[in-house]
Order: sequence, then C-alpha cells, then structure tokens
Amino acid sequence: MNTLRHYLQFKDFSRQDYDHVFQRARWIKDKFKRYEPYHPLFDRTLVMIFEKASTRTRLSFEAGMHQLGGSAIYLNTRDSQLGRGEPVEDAAQVVSRMSDLVMIRTFEQDIIERFAANSRVPVINGLTNEYHPCQILADILTFIEHRGPIQGKTVTWIGDSNNMCNTWLQAAEVLDFNVHVSTPPGYEVEPERAGLYGTDHFEQFADPLEACRGVDLVTTDVWTSMGFEAENEARMKAFADWCVDADMMAQARPEALFMHCLPAHRGEEVTAEVIDGPQSVVWDEAENRLHAQKALMEYLVFGKV
Repeated sequence: MNTLRHYLQFKDFSRQDYDHVFQRARWIKDKFKRYEPYHPLFDRTLVMIFEKASTRTRLSFEAGMHQLGGSAIYLNTRDSQLGRGEPVEDAAQVVSRMSDLVMIRTFEQDIIERFAANSRVPVINGLTNEYHPCQILADILTFIEHRGPIQGKTVTWIGDSNNMCNTWLQAAEVLDFNVHVSTPPGYEVEPERAGLYGTDHFEQFADPLEACRGVDLVTTDVWTSMGFEAENEARMKAFADWCVDADMMAQARPEALFMHCLPAHRGEEVTAEVIDGPQSVVWDEAENRLHAQKALMEYLVFGKV
C-alpha cells in the first residue's frame, strides 16, 4: 500500500518526486495526444471541494480524472454542509471515507491543513490564499517542454506577492533555480507567509525593468486576487508601473518565455502585445494543468509507477 501523502504546498515534494512527476506528465500527455487510453484510476473517485470559483482548476481536474478512467464529484461549499458550519475535521472524515482523492480550492491554508490532518486519502491544494502549487507544477512542466531543465535558470515575478509568487519562491528552493521579484512598495514578499527560509534563490527588485534583465522567464498574475476585490482601486494606482510590456521583455534573454496563470486583463498586468506575442506560452501553460495534475493524481494514489 502506498504511504498516504498530501500535496498542500510546493515544498511537500522533493526534487526526486518532481523529476518523476514531470517525466510521467510528459508520458501521459503523449498518450493523450495519440488518443491512446490510459486508465490507471479506473473506479476511483476524486471529490473536488470549491469555496472559491474556478474555470481551469475545475475543468483540468474533472477532465483529467475522467481521462484516467475515474470519476470526479463537484461540491461547492455553498451547497454542502461545509458551508453551513460543519467542522472541517468532520467533513474530512466523511468525505475521505467515500472517495480516493480530494482536491480543495479555498481561502486560508489552515483550512486545507486541518482537512488533510483528518483525511484517510490524499488531499490536493487546488489553490489557497497562500499557495497555488498545481499551477506552478504546470508552469514548470511548460518551461521544461520549451526550454529544458529549469535548474540554474532565472524566473522574474512581476506584480503582487500573492499565492503564485509564494509558490515560485518555494519551487526555486526545491528545484534549484532563481527568482527575481519586483512588486510595488507595500506589496513585498513576506518570507514567513511564503514558507521561505533561505534567500539563496531569491532577489527583490524595486525596478521591474531591472528585475527582467537577462532572465529566462517573465511571469505575472492579476493585480487583485480573489478575496481582495475591496482593494481593487488602490491596487490599480499602486501597480500602474508593473504592467509587463515589450520593454520588460526586451530586458530578458531573447529566448525568454512569458507566462500568466489566467484569467488575464490585457492592458493591466500585461499588454496584449506580450500575452498574444511570440514569447507567450500561456495556452500551453493552461493545457498543462491537465497533464501535470493527471501525473500528480497518479503519483499520490500509486507512488512511483
């Protein structure tokens, strides 16, 4: 029997774990592209619990589970007892007795940690305020496909030090690459919140242009993440100079890629010229949520295959 493991933040896995998951993701994706069925999760059930709305997370997990031969059940906390005050611990006991995997997309990381502590099956973080490990899993898979190993490379994060930024910082420590971060004043990285205990792989820049100099990948996200809508107006003013544009991309290496986890607001955090331009790999990145998560689910259920 495979030991119970959860995937709650990026540093839950080692570099060896990731080497395996990326290799499996590419193999599973190749099968998918050839229309060759692969059903290791036949008769298995994934429960997806959503407290925050989503397009890509729901679609990629639901389609992925289906393609692996299993089934996915969608629960919204508004329509379940969790939304009526049932303790997270109790819900975990019940849900995990009726399923083989649980994916949760919620607010505080504490909620998913408490659920996992009481679950009999693997729990996956589909997004919390603090971390978004499945997205960075897909982003790094996309980088590997286009440019080879990410070890030793430099990634620039422009904009808000949100859950995506925190997860890139963790990934850099685990996979040995570098992250440049440029945020407006007052929105800097909080090392403790990021779960960051070393600074060897991380550098902060006041000037976004400087942060992009000579890097291999430039990435960003919306300025106002879910749950922070009340701050929207203040953020629009604060972030005005942190829009990824052609000038920033020109500072990066000529072969640098651009990524965005989507949905994107053209003209705010990125110009249309960049996101729709030749360096952008956002559609491959979006598709790779599907393949990366299929490999992740296979690994959590079976270990190394």
